[in-house]
Amino acid sequence: MPHALNGLRVVSFESRRAAEMAELIRNYGGEPIQAPAMREVPLTDQREALAFGETLLAGDWDVLILLTGVGTRMLIATLATCWPKDEVVKALGRLTLVCRGPKPIAALKEVGLAPALAVPEPNTWRDLLSELDLRLPVARKRVAVQEYGARNEELLAGLRQRGARVTAVPVYGWALPEDMGPLSAAIDRLAAGEVEVALFTSAHQVDNLFRVAAQMERADALRDALRGRTVVVSIGPITTEALQGHGIQPDLHPEHPKMGHLLIAVAREADNLLRRKRGG
Repeated sequence: MPHALNGLRVVSFESRRAAEMAELIRNYGGEPIQAPAMREVPLTDQREALAFGETLLAGDWDVLILLTGVGTRMLIATLATCWPKDEVVKALGRLTLVCRGPKPIAALKEVGLAPALAVPEPNTWRDLLSELDLRLPVARKRVAVQEYGARNEELLAGLRQRGARVTAVPVYGWALPEDMGPLSAAIDRLAAGEVEVALFTSAHQVDNLFRVAAQMERADALRDALRGRTVVVSIGPITTEALQGHGIQPDLHPEHPKMGHLLIAVAREADNLLRRKRGG
């Protein structure tokens, strides 16, 4: 299956791992179209994170839920601007740490920490709550949640319903890419039917793509292309919900929500899906 994509044009909206995704596409014989749809930016006002830091060092928390690797690193770095990093790490180590997936686990490992609880695939907020129900009841516990660029009201509500005292700790947000050229060009190519496969690896890529397409007055053309001519691949259920919210039903999901598995699935299925979708 090394060259199973046979020159298919594959658009990726990945930002932080754009080069890695492009290399994977090439390895399977595809033509990568790189169109980063978002960038992670630290909040200019970190008062909430620093307020959490004060209470953290005072021992006021029981559980810290870490939702992303980049957020874990940013939280530690932000707190280290006011307190010695080793004190911050020691204080975190006194908490029951819960990681939504492998990325925050890797970020903790960098500072010598490990989670008490790791949420299994596909690492959604629903999986997180289910795992807490099974292994870590949070009733009457003080729970902080490191947010991942947007507030997950369902997760916070679910924790409160289970009797936790919950505080959200935002440390970064998402913005459109500084260079909008590649994303705009990709929208034009999708609308023109020049892209065979579209890869989505986060819900915010989906929302930003349609936001920019609307600004370009190409949202309807984009939606028509993704419904009718382009194979749409979603990395997992949260991304799929975002696509469905814009009227798009993905054609393919990988077995595991990881980039490598995503490309394996695409290489195996894309050609058949494309023929079926285009009536060939």
